[in-house]
Amino acid sequence: MNSTRHDRDTWDLASSVGATATLAATARAIATRSDSRLIDDPFAQPLVRAVGVDLLARLASGEEPPGELVDRATIDGAKVRGKFYDDFFLDATNAGITQAVILASGLDSRAYRLPWPSGTVVFELDQPDVIEFKTRALAELGAAPTADRRAVGVDLRDDWPTALRAAGFDPAQPAAWCAEGLLGYLAPDAQDRLLDTITELSAPGSRVATESRPNPRPGDERRTKAGLDRISELWRARGFDLDHARLRYFGERNEAAPYLVDRGWVLNAFSTRDLLAANGLPSLEGDELRMGGLLYVSGILGARAAV
Repeated sequence: MNSTRHDRDTWDLASSVGATATLAATARAIATRSDSRLIDDPFAQPLVRAVGVDLLARLASGEEPPGELVDRATIDGAKVRGKFYDDFFLDATNAGITQAVILASGLDSRAYRLPWPSGTVVFELDQPDVIEFKTRALAELGAAPTADRRAVGVDLRDDWPTALRAAGFDPAQPAAWCAEGLLGYLAPDAQDRLLDTITELSAPGSRVATESRPNPRPGDERRTKAGLDRISELWRARGFDLDHARLRYFGERNEAAPYLVDRGWVLNAFSTRDLLAANGLPSLEGDELRMGGLLYVSGILGARAAV
């Protein structure tokens, strides 16, 4: 699980970048059990169990207390992050957008749990094995999508726009795009290509939501790597060997928010601190991973943002 990222690396939901999707689902399961008013994902726990990593399954089910492995900041972060993207999609589709695109969908279950307006098409893109696994696991649970779900098995480093169009996506119609928890796992040039492609495929009135991390100040990346190494050691001591620092691309990159603004998107931005405060949750302590300053951004192409 410790190989360094490269342009053609592969993974499943128990290894490398894929395991981060399972960790995120584990946090959603714990967050749902803790307070379902902000995030209610009934599929997170059974999907984690289906992946088959025993420690994660026990954490997701509540059999194992989260302790240091999934701390309060991670659980509260899962609550506000989940609510941010849920609200984004519901606002967009209730405003008349009928195409939703979830990039690197992992174990995301929004196509099955959100009350989508009639006529909404939800496109989910991820590695073919990940898409096939989730589709099969949810079918075995007896779950049915609450929208017209179109699962697109494709690597985002390949020609995913062609695969998306083949699944029925219409670039002449507005769409709502989500790149949740994705950009930090892309090389800087790959991030720019992804945001450029989203823009090229978006009709006026389309919407986008993602995260934008400020570029590091001197010493920031050293502290972030040290924090990730500490987290990796905690998991390793419990038998789950995942080197978190090696999964990310570090160094200077274009910040997503101004990059999108330069391409015609009008954005609103909220820091993690903003979202925690708005939802009545405690502020972050320590913040060795620089999560407090992470911006959650959403906006519209060629339109004035709401105040």
